Parts: sequence; C-alpha cells; structure tokens
Amino acid sequence: MKYYLVLAGMILILLVSISACTPQPAAPASTSPWPPTGLPLPVTAVPASGGSITGVVLDSQGAPVPQATVRIQATTNETKTDEDGRFVLVGLEEGTALTVSAWKQDYYCAKAETVLPPAGDVPLTLRLYQTNDNPDYQWIPPTGENSCYSCKPGVTQVWLDNDAHGKSASNIRYLTMYNGTDIHGNQSPLTRYGYSRDYGRIPLRPDPNQPYFGPGYKLDFSDTAGNCAACHNAGAAVDLPYGIDPNRVSGVESFGIHCDYCHKIADVRLNLQNGLPYPNMPGVLSQDIRRPFPEDEDRYQLFFGSFDDDNVPQEDTFLPLIKESQFCAPCHFGVFWDTVIYNSFGEWLDSPYSEPQTGKTCQQCHMPVPTMLDGQPLTNVAPDKGGVERDPMTIPAHTFPGAANLELLQNSVTMTASARRIEDQILVEVEILNDKTGHHIPTDSPLRQMILLVQAESLDGKPLELIQGSTVPDWGGLGDPAEGYYAGLPGKGYAKILMELWTEITPSGAYWNPTRVLSDNRIPAMDSDTTTYIFSAPPDGRSNIRVRLLYRRAFKELMDLKDWDVPDIVMEEVVRTLP
Repeated sequence: MKYYLVLAGMILILLVSISACTPQPAAPASTSPWPPTGLPLPVTAVPASGGSITGVVLDSQGAPVPQATVRIQATTNETKTDEDGRFVLVGLEEGTALTVSAWKQDYYCAKAETVLPPAGDVPLTLRLYQTNDNPDYQWIPPTGENSCYSCKPGVTQVWLDNDAHGKSASNIRYLTMYNGTDIHGNQSPLTRYGYSRDYGRIPLRPDPNQPYFGPGYKLDFSDTAGNCAACHNAGAAVDLPYGIDPNRVSGVESFGIHCDYCHKIADVRLNLQNGLPYPNMPGVLSQDIRRPFPEDEDRYQLFFGSFDDDNVPQEDTFLPLIKESQFCAPCHFGVFWDTVIYNSFGEWLDSPYSEPQTGKTCQQCHMPVPTMLDGQPLTNVAPDKGGVERDPMTIPAHTFPGAANLELLQNSVTMTASARRIEDQILVEVEILNDKTGHHIPTDSPLRQMILLVQAESLDGKPLELIQGSTVPDWGGLGDPAEGYYAGLPGKGYAKILMELWTEITPSGAYWNPTRVLSDNRIPAMDSDTTTYIFSAPPDGRSNIRVRLLYRRAFKELMDLKDWDVPDIVMEEVVRTLP
C-alpha cells in the first residue's frame, strides 16, 4: 500500500506541475560546467500536495545523492531518493511539524527540522565521513564527566549492569589464565623445556614436586605480551595488538570492550571464500576502526549506531553491519596454531540461523528488545541531550546475555526424559535438543561444558545400580559428588576437549600452545543427542528418577587450581516417580 501511495503522490505532483507551467525563454548556451563546483543543484519549485513532503538530497559538493534513505524521523514512513536525489513522502498530517532525515552508506545522517506538510523543495545535505583513522584520539569513558553515561544514561546503565564485554579486561579468569596464577596471586613456576632432535626446544609437563596454580600464557611466553588483548583489551590494542600487557591497562581501558570502541568499528575483514575471519587475526586485527579528528570541525566525532535518522547529524551515522552477525565475528572466531578454538560465529554461519529469511542474528538473541530500565521500556536513548522518543521495540538492550546468564541458559535447549519399568529393570531415556541456540552448546571457550546427571534411587534414597549407559568422564571431577565432582556417575559430558601436542595435557585451556581437538561432542544448533540408561529396579519397583543438565564454566581440576568460585548452573531438570 505504501508504494501505491508514493506513486499516486508523484503522479499528482506531476499533474499539478504540468498544469502550472508556462513557456520559458531558452537559456543562453554556455561552456561553463553546471552546476558550478561546490554549489548545490538548482531545485525546481514543485508544489507539495496534501499531506506530503518533497525535496532533494545533495552531497556537500551539491551533487545529487541517489538511493538515500529519507524518512519521517522515528517512524516507518520512509522512501528512497531517485537518480536526481529527489524524494516524496506522503500520508502525512497537514500542519504538523515533522523532522525529515536522510542517510546513505558512508555518510553522516542529515535532518531538516520543523517541516510543515504540505512542503516542497526541502533540502538535505549529506556529508561523507572519514576513510582514515586517528591514532591520537582519546577514547570517551563509559562513566564520569563527558562520558557515554552523561549523554545516554539509561542505555549505559543497562550496559554497566549486565554486559560482560565491559568487564573483559578485569575478568579474574582471564587474568589468572594470562598470568599463570590463582586468584590470590600465587604463580606457577615458569615452564620447563626439553630438547627434541626433530623439533628442537619443546615444553615439558609441570614439575610435580613444585607448587602449581594452573597454566598461564606468561609462563610459556614470558618475553612477549601475546595477542590476548586484541579481544579482551580492544581499545588499548588497536595500535599495538601484540604489545599490550592486560595487567597494566587503566582508565577507560579498564572497561575492556567499551562503548566508544564498539561504536567506532566501521567494518570487519572477512575471508570472502568462507565468510570467516582470517586465521590468527582475532579482534582488532580483523576490524576497521575509525577514530575521528577532534580538531577538525567537519570530523570532530563519529559514532556508528543502529538508527538511520539520528538526531545528531554532526557526529552520528547508521551502520547496517552493526545489526548483522558479521559484526561479532572478529572476537568470536579464533584459530591458534591451526586449531579452531573459538567458533561461535562459524557455528552460527553453518546453522539454519544464518538463513537470511528465516534465521536470527547474534544481536536478536544477545541484544533483545526492548531495553528495560527500572521495570520500564526505554523510549529515548539520550533524553535532554538531543534524543527523540522512539518505539521501544527499536531500541536493542545492551545486556549481551551470555554464559553467566541464568535466563539465557535455561532457554537454550529442550530436555525430555522418560522412565519406565521393564520387569526388574528401569529404563531411562534422555533427549537434549538444541532448539533455541544459534550455535553449538556449549560454545566459544573450550573450557566450558555441559554435564548430564541421571540419578535413580529407591524411595528410601538408595542409589540404583547402573547396568547399562554412559557415565560422566573424568574431567567432570574426581571426588565427592556432593562437592561437584561427578566423574563416574550415570550421565554424560558435552565439551570440546583439547590436548596439548607436546605435554599431552588434557583437557587443556592453554590453547596459546599447539593443541589438537581430542574430541568434540557438543550439540550443534537444531541437532539433538539421545542417551539411554538401564538401572536395576528395587524389589518393589518404586523409584525416583532425577535428570539434570548442568552448565559449568571450566573444568573442575582447573577451577580448583585457580580457586575460581563459579557455581554450576542448572539448565534443565526433569523429575519422575515410578509407582
């Protein structure tokens, strides 16, 4: 219907224009260029009809800008400019002041305020933003004076309260893995090395006679900083991706992946053949950053965002990429020593979720709408600072729920469990369907795992003997089940298990060393896993069956070495009682 209205409006305008025309004398011939360089194209007066607005979008040199998006600000009433940069917006209420916006890729937004329909010849000028980067730019902090919070308090507060990106530089698991310490600062001895005739210097296993507090990058490569900061300390690592020590960042860099950094990403560099980042190019190494030039009045600021009708055209623009999963790829795909370690983006790319018409982007799950603040949906991202009232369903939440989010984890899979008695045995069947997650589960860090526990007891609480079925592997923890050590219990573990090539330590989280994938039984998107367990039934046949699916952030042995206190999260639970 919108297109018929636009066509009708254009026909009506044309008819009015023709009926009002009178012959004009011919213009004298000229050899000078027209329009003159730097001046806008002449705009023919075209009377607007009814509740419509007509106009033209030009660039800063006065040339028409075709295929620019023009809309009534904060509405879905939009159109595209023609080859001459002209546009028509119809279906408007006469006499009501409106703001008309314009945008096109590579340009800042533009706007014309207090336009009263019917209105004709409304001019809008688009300015190109920079194609280079300013390494002398000083990042804007999320909090404090002249910060993101001072302009966008609601969005920033939600981000501060929820998002792990803003804590990536201070995450205790990251720092203790980098330094080779526990959370108290106790450090393991530096890595010992031996000699191989074929390969030269090779690492050895830790000395069992020395105190050991787990692996660490600095234990293996004490003379280098590594590229860990390329993702975890992105703002600091832009100009020095291999030279940032995470222990020495401060100020705005202590927020890790902060607001100003993310909103300065202009593009990502992906391999056109497979759609993935190139190997050994994590984070900033695969991003095109555009830091502005504060001393330049035309390029004093640049923010990429999700609105093509932003109200601050001097510094803001729309970036379609910011709504696409590819935006997340550089930090969610990582290859180390030819082994794919992080791959949630690649898993999404291979899943049905990447289908353009029927799938979902990373942002749709991890930046859900609306943004809720103090129990109310946010409708203005910059109140009293130039922000406009918007439909709350157009304002994505900067919550980024992930591996520590209870609600997200409990809405990741569907688990069904059935139990029945067959003579003197009890048969339990469990199916786990990854029907709500756009990648493998668990994903990214190979430290993460799911543990399925299948517990069968008589009514008086005595465990029933497992006759047939899988058990939790040793990496589920050797020790007291009451303390979270589940190795050997009926059930199953789901994880990507790495083995270090030289020391053969497994499971390993030290993937900065050469490793190989020993096994990987994680569940891909829209796939399922079914396991069957047979228990010996009690004499009266009456029993309780309890099936739990747990999410664990790291292997139990590693958590003990580092003294990480990260409780398991119950993702799914089914309880059955057999009469």
